[in-house]
Amino acid sequence: MATAIDDNLNDWLRDAHAMEEQADKMLNAQADRLEHYPELRARIVQHIEETRWQRGVLDEILARRDISNSVVKDIGAKLMAFGQAVGGMTVSDEVVKGAMAGYVFENLEIATYTSLIAAAKAAGDSATAASCEQILVQEKAMAAWLLEHLPQVTQAFLTRSATPGVEAKV
Repeated sequence: MATAIDDNLNDWLRDAHAMEEQADKMLNAQADRLEHYPELRARIVQHIEETRWQRGVLDEILARRDISNSVVKDIGAKLMAFGQAVGGMTVSDEVVKGAMAGYVFENLEIATYTSLIAAAKAAGDSATAASCEQILVQEKAMAAWLLEHLPQVTQAFLTRSATPGVEAKV
């Protein structure tokens, strides 16, 4: 019989799955558009692979816990990512705002996995806690990279935007 702790953990795992669906869509949209920022693009492409691995880990956790992902939440997350991508295309400083938004999103993921670890431990599910700890390491690394490179991305954008005839946006 499932406990309230298990019910919450299961719901939050479904949320995390939807969040990774959203991350995959957002990161792909951003990577596809980045032309003039090769280092940022390379790190995003690397994180796309990490995100897909993370989603696979979540699929395994959901299967082991005998729960399914929420199709509604997954679709909603994909629609949100699409809206964010379209919205980003309309601003002249897309690369800077995209890097900032990426940093914020990574911190949401860090908070999510931190809570999932605590909930999994409370539920006595050490396997889920261990898997979420692995994911958390990747999310922290991406957030740290974005924060460390934000000044460089900003400076590159400013230099490009100050140069006549040079595309700075992406």
